[in-house]
Amino acid sequence: MKLWNLSFGFFGVQIAYALQSANISRIFATLGADPHSLSYFWILPPLMGILVQPLVGAASDRTWNRLGRRLPYLLLGAAIAVIVMCLLPNAGSFGLSVAGAMIFGFVALMFLDTSINMAMQPFKMLVGDQVNERQKGLAYSIQSFLCNAGSLVGYLAPITLTAIGISNIAPTGQVPDAVTYSFYIGAAVLILCVIYSFATIREMPPKEYAEYHGITEEQKEEKSSMIHLLRHAPKTFWTVGLVQFFCWAAFLYMWTYTPGAIADTVWGTTNTETEAYQTAGNWVGVLFAIQAVGSVLWAVVIPRFKNHKTVYALSLLLGAIGFVSTLFITDKYVLFISFLLIGCAWAAMLALPFTILTNSISGKNMGTYLGLFNGTICIPQICAAALGGVILPLLGGRQVNMLVLAGILLVVGAFCVSLVKETYGDSTANAEA
Repeated sequence: MKLWNLSFGFFGVQIAYALQSANISRIFATLGADPHSLSYFWILPPLMGILVQPLVGAASDRTWNRLGRRLPYLLLGAAIAVIVMCLLPNAGSFGLSVAGAMIFGFVALMFLDTSINMAMQPFKMLVGDQVNERQKGLAYSIQSFLCNAGSLVGYLAPITLTAIGISNIAPTGQVPDAVTYSFYIGAAVLILCVIYSFATIREMPPKEYAEYHGITEEQKEEKSSMIHLLRHAPKTFWTVGLVQFFCWAAFLYMWTYTPGAIADTVWGTTNTETEAYQTAGNWVGVLFAIQAVGSVLWAVVIPRFKNHKTVYALSLLLGAIGFVSTLFITDKYVLFISFLLIGCAWAAMLALPFTILTNSISGKNMGTYLGLFNGTICIPQICAAALGGVILPLLGGRQVNMLVLAGILLVVGAFCVSLVKETYGDSTANAEA
């Protein structure tokens, strides 16, 4: 139950993240963005992540007050996220010009992703702080399960609200009520999850934390900059980071181009003003929910493999098959198979990198290292987003071809897993060790 409580708040945070990832391209396309420019809107979320998460990690390593070490940052991030979730889907409803609505949405997206990153990072740190090496695989699998359960709610919210009569169409330049109300509901659930987290999580006081991780008084006095820590990071940090590069670039293209891809291949339209396009947008939520189901099921399987590298590579190859298959499928239900396979890769990405990394580092700079490690998530997304508008025309302008490219990237990532060597950090050692 304690392992469950350490990660339960991730459920609410992930609902917010799922609503963002499934609907951002749809929102900006509805506001009037050119499909070839959609990837550029996705530069901002990982850019904010790479700035915020290392700072949150480093600051929380040095924080202790009556609210705890990591929890104050969860509270602040969640509070900002709730406010922005109520504003972002209304970007086209304030009487602004198209350009004004785009700018408002862009700024709101910046604050939303900043706050989600601030709220998400504490849960990763709490597992590293309080769970021993033997249980970390299980702890991160639980986190993966809750993450995907939250994703399931976020992805299905728009189509569920449409099914009960909430409008899925809106005037030109405005976001449908089904999407807007989904963000409102997500904000409410996030508040409840944060309250639960504060009621059930007990963080170790500094003295107890130092004893648990074997941190000496001399080590506590040492001050290490982020650059210094990067220079002395274990090799695992960099090899797992290489795998992460190809994985997260692949999923950035999934989030960016799936709405346009299936609108084209299944509904036969690329016109964002048609009801067919909005219907396809709702179906993207269903497909992402199927991906989450596949991830939940695969997360149960992952701990049964004794070799982390074997299941890591296998998972990525299954995801690659899922991505490539979307090129040949024109039936919306057959796409379920594709996204179940993609879910296998997602489950591995959520659990295995953090299991391998936290086992290889000591507790003294756990938060800082996890914050820095977030760069292996953000940098590939920034690169992929910056190149997306260039690559799409080279692939014929069809957005489904970007999903095929995502599959190729996962294959490369699977081969890079062979470079990873698992190590176990000495809890009595400092960062240099």
